[in-house]
Amino acid sequence: MLTELRITNFAVLGQLSLSVDSGFTVLTGETGAGKSLLIDAIALLVGGRASSDQIRHGEDEAQLEAAFHIPSDHPIVPRLRAQGILGPQDSHLIIRRVIARSGRNRVYLNGAMSPVHVLEEFGGTLVDIHGQHDQQSLLSLSTQLDVLDAFGRLLELRGEYRTAYGNWTRSHQERVELAARIQQGAQREDYLKFQRQELDDAACRLGEEETLQSERRRLGSSRRLGELTSEAQERIQADGYGILANLAQMERALGELAQIDPEMQEAGRLAADAKVLLKEVADCLRGYADRLDTDPMRLAVIEDRLALIQKLKKKYGGTVEAVLETHGRVREELESLQRSDIQLEECDRQIREQQQKVSRLARQLSLKRTEAANRMTKMVRRELDALKMGQTRFKIQVIVNEGDEVFGADGADRAEFLLSANVGEPLKPISRVASGGELSRVMLALKSVLADSDRVPVLIFDEIDTGVGGAVAAAIGKRLRALGRFHQVLCITHLPQVASQAQHHLCVEKLQVKDRTVTTVRSLTGMSRESEIARMLGGETVTRKVRETAAELIAGATD
Repeated sequence: MLTELRITNFAVLGQLSLSVDSGFTVLTGETGAGKSLLIDAIALLVGGRASSDQIRHGEDEAQLEAAFHIPSDHPIVPRLRAQGILGPQDSHLIIRRVIARSGRNRVYLNGAMSPVHVLEEFGGTLVDIHGQHDQQSLLSLSTQLDVLDAFGRLLELRGEYRTAYGNWTRSHQERVELAARIQQGAQREDYLKFQRQELDDAACRLGEEETLQSERRRLGSSRRLGELTSEAQERIQADGYGILANLAQMERALGELAQIDPEMQEAGRLAADAKVLLKEVADCLRGYADRLDTDPMRLAVIEDRLALIQKLKKKYGGTVEAVLETHGRVREELESLQRSDIQLEECDRQIREQQQKVSRLARQLSLKRTEAANRMTKMVRRELDALKMGQTRFKIQVIVNEGDEVFGADGADRAEFLLSANVGEPLKPISRVASGGELSRVMLALKSVLADSDRVPVLIFDEIDTGVGGAVAAAIGKRLRALGRFHQVLCITHLPQVASQAQHHLCVEKLQVKDRTVTTVRSLTGMSRESEIARMLGGETVTRKVRETAAELIAGATD
């Protein structure tokens, strides 16, 4: 509940500090005294749009501050604690808002600066403001459905449906995008197949180009290589004068030297080792000569292969590595295209399953809404009887959607409030038959019916009793007083029948102090309250009879 309100330099309000009690509180005063300014200030503190025009003339900024006591079981508490705004044991939230002419508006939650959108997100869970304009929301079918679901405690089920519906619609969109990709892929598939065939046939390998270039150099110089090989073989193995022949003669001489002088035995061993190595060189040359290929056809094959590799490098990225990467990417894309049909089938299967869930939840919602509509219709009728609308017929009709788009974001049906204000007239949508005063009472009847399920702690009614009087006004006052058992109710009124039912009475007055207009708020009790009710009854002339009537009205207020 709202426990305290402080206002500084807001319109004609210079300095105001106001404590607010639980239950039903009325605000009264002359027209233009500034009663609605208090409601405007509260609206700004729960996320309303601010304007520099609201700053008191001659001042640089306006400051608004409100303290709320929030029950531990209120649904907003976990969010406030998760954001560090409320501590584990805290139950009070202080909202402060500064409106500056410079445009640097600021919001503080329990002393910590916060973006204004945070107020917009949770402000509606703290305060529900109803004025003559707000009654028009009752004419909206979406609002009527919200009211029905709140009464039937169907918001959790509707949330589950919305999640399922969101998944289903996203899957539909994903299917559309997948089908578009498949269509585009079908046009590209032939080109990809050509690329894959070209690269498959080429079968490039890392290092192949270097190997072929080396072989090409050998083949291009095969005659000279053969000549050099023959010359080397001749110098090693020629009879009589080859290196091996000369080495054999030297080996014999070293053997004789070693027999005479053992010191030369090492030289003999080295000569024997050299002979072995030279024989290995001779074998190497012989094997190389056997492998030398002078076939011009092989050279042509190599030239063709290198030309193909060069062509692929130019076409697919400049290197063999890039060619191989392209080859892999083309294969993967083709495999993905070939899997698309499977993906499409899987997507269709998922959509069918999701649609079944959406349909099941929608049926549950429809059944429960129909049951809730019947119960709520009876309860609203009783409230309307109490508000002196006994001749009025009221019905909540649940209408199932038809056509191609059966399911919507809130289910497969809509709720419509029907009203007949005159005997003999058929039920029609409330937007077509209700006057302003009737809308006020219907709004109050709905709030009374929703009192137990509505978790918003503060309800504010700004002159919703406009256009009514007498017994009807007294009935409205009694319903507001009864509503105060479940909520903190604040009501601006000009009707003494309503004001007399309040448990707390605040009087808003406009005074002239020196050269400035100042609005003040007084808490009325006893004789001062009786005087205010008498003023509302009799206007400028308050007779003893009027004062007695005022006292009777106050005394007749009961829970």
